[in-house]
Amino acid sequence: MTAEVSAPPWLGGRLAALSVGQVISWGILYYALIVASPAVAAETGWPVTLVTLSFSSGLIVSAVAGVFVGRWLDERGPRLIMTLGSIVGPVGLVMVALAPNLAVFTAGWVVAGGAQSAVLYQAAFTVIARRHGSRRRAAMTILTLAGGLASTVFAPVVAGLLTVSDWRTTFIVLAGFLLVTTVPLHWFSLERRWGRIPEAPEAEHAHTVSTVIRTRRFWMLELSMLMLATALFSVTLALIPLFTEKGMSYELAAWALGLLGAGQVIGRLLYIAIPHTAAPWVPLAATAGLSVVFLAFLALVPGPPWLLIVLGIAAGAVRGAQTLVQGSAVADRWGAHNYGSINGVFAAPITLISAVGPALGPLLAAATGSYTAMALIAVLLAAVALVLARFS
Repeated sequence: MTAEVSAPPWLGGRLAALSVGQVISWGILYYALIVASPAVAAETGWPVTLVTLSFSSGLIVSAVAGVFVGRWLDERGPRLIMTLGSIVGPVGLVMVALAPNLAVFTAGWVVAGGAQSAVLYQAAFTVIARRHGSRRRAAMTILTLAGGLASTVFAPVVAGLLTVSDWRTTFIVLAGFLLVTTVPLHWFSLERRWGRIPEAPEAEHAHTVSTVIRTRRFWMLELSMLMLATALFSVTLALIPLFTEKGMSYELAAWALGLLGAGQVIGRLLYIAIPHTAAPWVPLAATAGLSVVFLAFLALVPGPPWLLIVLGIAAGAVRGAQTLVQGSAVADRWGAHNYGSINGVFAAPITLISAVGPALGPLLAAATGSYTAMALIAVLLAAVALVLARFS
């Protein structure tokens, strides 16, 4: 029996270590600044929009660096690159904490962005695809469920630190915690080099970046996922102004946004219900179809507030499933061989969308005159994603 069918028991411990690393890395390298940005702006006098753009510049670097990190993971294994990411990330955060001006602050997030490419989902999905084989769906679900806890754990931690110290001290503390926890987690639990790849169909061995990106199937997948991500990010990250436009109070709309995060956990659990025998395009089409339905409801339903909150949770569930559909898309179509290299190219444009995600909804709303019109545009994008999914 090959490793594709039966995994050694110690893989459970390695998956647990990888998952804990995701909670800490997402919590500190991603969510910490989202929580701390008002405090940064208030103390420094830098506009909060520029503080956020500095962070987004790191995400853009992460998208580009992810292409090279994926190739490294395929060729040399995960231990060294993910451990280096756990060292570079704290270096970037220290630069952020000590920044005398906005330029150095931005440079710190650029450094941290390089670390993000090596330690967040894209790298972790490559580890799972190579390590768990046909069991990757369940392993990815466990990993993303853990990652989904990052904001739940670290948002109050960061907020608490900000009440007893300034933002600079907070980031120094977070940098130290990231270093002392994730370096040993990655160094001692990850493979130094990949072992023998389990037997696979001969065609799977032939897949390389150059051969895959020349296929129509790849571009249909890329465009479908890009349209879907744009639609979901536009609406879900602009849920507060969308709901306040419908007459909901700011406080209640903020609670609705928080509950959307709980919906993402539900969506990741439901994802594993899709039969393993389903064609690779089915999960993407199902997610796009549900996006059309629930984004349309969010656009057109005027209330009452409880119904809007339920619809927000449903949209969050779809977004949660989308994360897993994206993570497994390459392996489902082209196997685990060269997954890191192919997925690095595939995920880069989607990561760029996530980098500008917070600005997408407001920009579309400004261009169309309302957040309702913005949501209707998102429905059209999701519909395009649904059509393209059938050819992916």
